[in-house]
Amino acid sequence: MNTPGTALITGGTGGLGAATVSAFLAGGWRVVAPVRPGSAGRLAEGAIAVESDLSVAAEVEAAVRVAAGADDAPLRAVVNVAGGYGGGALVGDTPVEDFEAMLTRNLRPTYLVTSGALPHLVAAGGGSIVCVSSRAAVSPFAGAAGYVTAKAAVLAFAGAVAVEYRKQGVRCNTVLPSIIDTPANRRDQPDADHGRWVSPDEIARVILFLASDASGPTSGAQIPVYGRA
Repeated sequence: MNTPGTALITGGTGGLGAATVSAFLAGGWRVVAPVRPGSAGRLAEGAIAVESDLSVAAEVEAAVRVAAGADDAPLRAVVNVAGGYGGGALVGDTPVEDFEAMLTRNLRPTYLVTSGALPHLVAAGGGSIVCVSSRAAVSPFAGAAGYVTAKAAVLAFAGAVAVEYRKQGVRCNTVLPSIIDTPANRRDQPDADHGRWVSPDEIARVILFLASDASGPTSGAQIPVYGRA
């Protein structure tokens, strides 16, 4: 089977990231996944691990070079899954360092990976970028201003990329999950109705579609993936 190309997928050892890596591998993609040092063994078999700190530009650039380094599988997709939640206090009780930490954790990797990959996507004749935001970006809740702001910034950034690179054939779309049905979220919310949550595999299928030629007319979209939550 001919490969669709290479997909650079961040956050590949987490709940959603692992499902996304597996979905792309099953679809015949060459998958390169930046991972934290010492965590390569948690990556799905068949994916290429590159130990990287995604907050450091030089390390991101090194991972992008690996992703763009196969002549028979050009870089055609970037999936920005890496991020994380933090919160608990209202704005007036949140130190600015905690607020900025959410931007560093959620927005900075998305920016560095996307900006580093864009020249390669353009050189390959186009491609697809998928960013992971959150339902909280459009429906905020109390006690998570830093997280909400960071995920809203991801939406705005993805929209800017979609406009700037439309003529070069690069699409950029965003998925907005609600609570994802992962073991960690079940531990944190043991009394919730887990059957209403969206599974990582369900979101991964949407991401794979957005990376594929089947979604070719679609760019700048904000896709809700809420399950029944």
